[in-house]
Amino acid sequence: MALLYGELEMADSGRIVSALETANVSYELRNNGAQIYVPEDRVLRLRMSMADQGLPSGGSIGYEIFDDSDSLGTTNFVQNINLVRALEGELARSIRTLSSVNSARVHLVMPKRQLFSRERRQPSASVILKMSGPGRLEKPQVMAIQHLVAAAVPSLAPGRISIVDGKGTLLARGFEDDNAESTTAAKANERRRVFENRLARTVEELLERTVGFGKVRAEVSSEMDFDRVSTNEEQFDPEGQVVRSTQTVEETSNTRDAENNSPVSIGTNLPDPNPAAGAGASSSANESRVEETVNFEVSKKIINHVRESGTVKRLSVAVLVDGTRKADANGKLTYQPRNEAEMELLATLVRNTIGFNADRGDKVDVINMEFAAGDDEAEEPLQLFFGLDKNDLLRMAEILVLAIVLILVILLVIRPMLSRIFEAIPAAAAAGEARLLADQSSGTGTPALTGPGSGALAGPRDGATGEDEAYEELIDIDRVEGRVKASSVKKVGEIVEKHPDEAISIVRSWMYQES
Repeated sequence: MALLYGELEMADSGRIVSALETANVSYELRNNGAQIYVPEDRVLRLRMSMADQGLPSGGSIGYEIFDDSDSLGTTNFVQNINLVRALEGELARSIRTLSSVNSARVHLVMPKRQLFSRERRQPSASVILKMSGPGRLEKPQVMAIQHLVAAAVPSLAPGRISIVDGKGTLLARGFEDDNAESTTAAKANERRRVFENRLARTVEELLERTVGFGKVRAEVSSEMDFDRVSTNEEQFDPEGQVVRSTQTVEETSNTRDAENNSPVSIGTNLPDPNPAAGAGASSSANESRVEETVNFEVSKKIINHVRESGTVKRLSVAVLVDGTRKADANGKLTYQPRNEAEMELLATLVRNTIGFNADRGDKVDVINMEFAAGDDEAEEPLQLFFGLDKNDLLRMAEILVLAIVLILVILLVIRPMLSRIFEAIPAAAAAGEARLLADQSSGTGTPALTGPGSGALAGPRDGATGEDEAYEELIDIDRVEGRVKASSVKKVGEIVEKHPDEAISIVRSWMYQES
């Protein structure tokens, strides 16, 4: 039996067991049903079959709830509930893809707009997370989950999502107004910390180029103004005049007055042959008027200034710099403080880095003090052992380890192999010599063997035949002390041919006895 699935929810375990029973597959439940074992040769095929059915689902139901074809008579209410369940299941699966999240549950509240109601309630959500380890989610990760859920639900704002972890810790409150006092204060405090940490890291990275890595520490304290200021300003430009409209009115009038006119009578109405006679004095007047109206469009500028980010009111920077260490005649390191000129240069670098402004009361203190002895300083006497530094000691240790390994290989591997080879060579030589003697002694008319430096062999023994006499002769054998009979050599050769293994063992035991 092999493991099919492990760490299952009870709902998934029940559905998988039901599917296995339907397929008539034998199984075993272990660890209180959290692990399911099946025959080893069917694991892969069963996993593919379960994946086709959407198992395991992590205890949640997604959009596969709509795969049921028997929904012809389902009411609108049930369809809406199924939609919410499917959406919650899919969101829980998406959240579980995070490496630090073991399981998740999502609850959505999607209010339906009431008839004849102008107000519409906003949707909300709550998320419960179970972490895979002792760690907790950071603020950016919590915000990422909020935006993930908000982007999947229509009209859901990230501020209306509450998140709680498995230990009951409230990670996101939900129903938070961005303009609320607590939210504004938290954002302002976070911006201030980010600004201070960024300045401190910048100062440390700059000074470490000069004083060395790990020999400088910087802390920045800032006073910032996070007041939200909105300014509306309207400016008129007298030089930017543009004619908008022109209206011109022109009037001309003529008047004439006469004096000493005759009274009105019949005579005055009769034709007068001499009209000039009796005419009185007269006067005339001409009047002319021109009126022009010009309308100008005056240029204006409207400024709407909103300041969201904070402004720095004052900076206080404290920088701690370690001194230098030099070896004396005995090779012992002694601490030496830095001179005033060097400290002043470092202070100048810090001022230019933070944007020092004396008018707003900025303060920069660069102090030279000896750092406390740490692990690096504790290992320093070892680095100067016999004038060798740390790299030399490490190299010597590597060579020593390699030498020990080489010696062990020679003693445990090469030496036994050579011993077996040397043991096999004399045995093979003895067996070959025995066969050679047997072949030589079995032939008729074979001349007597003579050893190096030996004389003629002794004559035949009294009472022996010719063949036996040849074997009864005494011979000398190389590497054998004394003299033996040829018949004995023949018998030994026959025994060696019939029992070669025993003969080799005997010769080997002789060699051990001689050694």
